[in-house]
Amino acid sequence: MKTWRRVLCAVTACLALASMAAAPAEPRFAVSEDGDYIIDLKARLAWPRCVEGMVWNGKTCTGQPQLFDHTQAAAHALARWKAEGARWRLPHTTELQRLVDKSLPGQGLDPALFPQAPRQWHWSGTANINTGGKVNPYSYDNVQQGRTAENANRMGFLHGWAVNLVTGEARNDVTKRTPLPLRLVRPAF
Repeated sequence: MKTWRRVLCAVTACLALASMAAAPAEPRFAVSEDGDYIIDLKARLAWPRCVEGMVWNGKTCTGQPQLFDHTQAAAHALARWKAEGARWRLPHTTELQRLVDKSLPGQGLDPALFPQAPRQWHWSGTANINTGGKVNPYSYDNVQQGRTAENANRMGFLHGWAVNLVTGEARNDVTKRTPLPLRLVRPAF
């Protein structure tokens, strides 16, 4: 009798696992009604299908990506916010990283969602954080090894965060004068 119960429990557990595996995963992204935006359903963010400088023509992105240094990128986001009344901003590194489709190795962004996406680094609005603590220039565990606290603050002022939209890698040592493409984001709802 105990053996029969074990078999029944094992079959029940297998059926439960099979039904969980057969259940379709909830989609991460949806296309807006007009097709101009991709909505991140979990983060509730709206992403233009094209980077700044390119235009969505209903089928693909056309034109050339506009390149911005970090100051120009922040100013452009603010100008677009004022012009359209939507809260456009530079995305955080983690938000940009969420766009990278890990199931498409070496592809980066899903070309069906973000066609003609530049395969390079993009500006992020993530700020370097000054913890106010002292930097130990002799600690190899410290990412600022060899820098004084004053020099570290200067480096944070001169460098910004960027994300490689092919690999998802984020770096905080990109010179803010570097011209990079810009993909703005806003709240979806």
